[in-house]
Amino acid sequence: MKEQQIKIKYFSNEIDKLTYIGGKSDWIDLRAAQTVELKKGEFRLIPLGVGMELPEGYEAHVVPRSSTYKNYGIIQTNSMGVIDESYCGDGDQWFFPAYALRDTTIQVNDRICQFRIMEHQPSLTFTEVEHLEHEDRGGHGSTGKR
Repeated sequence: MKEQQIKIKYFSNEIDKLTYIGGKSDWIDLRAAQTVELKKGEFRLIPLGVGMELPEGYEAHVVPRSSTYKNYGIIQTNSMGVIDESYCGDGDQWFFPAYALRDTTIQVNDRICQFRIMEHQPSLTFTEVEHLEHEDRGGHGSTGKR
């Protein structure tokens, strides 16, 4: 796979620079760019301190880290953020939309979410049919608990 060059602007000098750890995961951690205190039930857009010029035809998918809820008691309000290549202006900083389920403090440089860059979905055509040709799996939740 061809390596892509991504232009990145840092809005804060208090966060660690992004690093890509090849072979471990293709997700890259993002950090809080300011200290944020939230009370249970509060919403806040947490600045992530970066903006990027993504290549044409690509978008970034932003999701919480697996430990974000356990460590900070916050969830991402839109479940997954999608940042397309048009969000690339000099002031287009990325944010994490957080909802607090308990009182919490997120410190500057805390890793709260992660992203990966994906190619846009190809153009699709849907063909309506009366029957699908494969065996049923048994419905939603059919694989059991174990």
